[in-house]
Amino acid sequence: MTTQAKQIFVVEDDRFPRCAWKVLTAADGEEALAMTRTETVDLLLLDMLMPKLHGLDVMQTPIAEEKTRAIPVLILSSSSREQDVREVVQLGPSATW
Repeated sequence: MTTQAKQIFVVEDDRFPRCAWKVLTAADGEEALAMTRTETVDLLLLDMLMPKLHGLDVMQTPIAEEKTRAIPVLILSSSSREQDVREVVQLGPSATW
């Protein structure tokens, strides 16, 4: 099965912010946590249902050091479980580490 990569579309009239995006990817929550130690991250698009470490666990892990606490997090999930929705809401509308 071939899957086509998804594209992020940045629309901006100023060249600087338009060229300022670098996309990093991780396959699971453990890899994501490891990358936050070595990479500078300005926005995290986070899936909830992942192998090895659930998305909410990624957000609440004590490993989340000071440099990662202020990263805005956008939750992406196909989960319709009420418990998942409640947990995200409890983290607040601008859920951050």
